[in-house]
Amino acid sequence: MSLRGRVHNVMPWSLTHPPPRWHVETPAELARRRQVTAATSLAGAGLLAVGLSAEPDSPRFYAATSGVAATWLVGGLAAGPLHLGWTTQRGGALRRPITTPVLTGVAAFGAFYAAAHVARRVPVLEDAIRSVLTYAHSGSTSKVLLTALANGAAEEVFFRGAGYAALGERHPVALSTAGYALATAATRNPALVLAAGVMGALFGTQRRATGGIQAPILTHLTWSSLMLRFLPPLFPPKASL
Repeated sequence: MSLRGRVHNVMPWSLTHPPPRWHVETPAELARRRQVTAATSLAGAGLLAVGLSAEPDSPRFYAATSGVAATWLVGGLAAGPLHLGWTTQRGGALRRPITTPVLTGVAAFGAFYAAAHVARRVPVLEDAIRSVLTYAHSGSTSKVLLTALANGAAEEVFFRGAGYAALGERHPVALSTAGYALATAATRNPALVLAAGVMGALFGTQRRATGGIQAPILTHLTWSSLMLRFLPPLFPPKASL
């Protein structure tokens, strides 16, 4: 048996047997989706840069990050129909993805938490992560969590929903991940760009396997919640001189 065959055999059934594709867009619908996603990408990236240049826990920060979430959400919905997706069970039965995406989010957090211990020894990454976590240390816990979850869900609606569908059949996982990382690059934070590349590939794979956005949304929300709960203590604020 080939290496590909061995990998195929050990992967979850739902990943190796995606559901049938029922939703096909006309050329006109696809062209409109691409126009809307292109405009939304530029607007969202600009607001993202503004949000992470604002002072932590400031009205400007919450206004900008709320604007980013609204931009991704409205743009994703305006581009065209979105679908929740299904997982295929042995025997051909279909069900909405719930448990596996949540467990995937927990596993992703575990991998990032382990990597964070290594990142603390790399000055560039340590500074980048500490810079992001300044917002968690300085802001209201509930506000920061709500902001992060709103943006996480909205990102999936746009990048794995409208953006993924706009790419057509050729390399949508790779291209949607590249677009996600490129938009995140507006923050000029290497840790966020790296996380966007890794998690974008995971979310894109879930989108391809299920045909919808429910799985990546649940994984993203689980991962973000755990990251905000357990990562800040690893990178406490530096003492003022």
